[in-house]
Amino acid sequence: MTTVEIEQLRVYLYVIGTGIVTVLFYYYIIYLYRSEKKGEKDYEKYGNLALDDELDSKILEKNPKLENDKKE
Repeated sequence: MTTVEIEQLRVYLYVIGTGIVTVLFYYYIIYLYRSEKKGEKDYEKYGNLALDDELDSKILEKNPKLENDKKE
């Protein structure tokens, strides 16, 4: 392979890789939007966590693993 062919291969891989990352990123955005729309998660609640970051702040959601450990 010549350096020109290697450079072309690098450019093709870069474009394909960028396209794949872009598609995955948009899929993730759509997933977040749909899950919030269905009511599965409230991401606005997690966004406010950065603003309300104190030790005495209320807990956002209970950890089911900790509750199961307490029962046993």
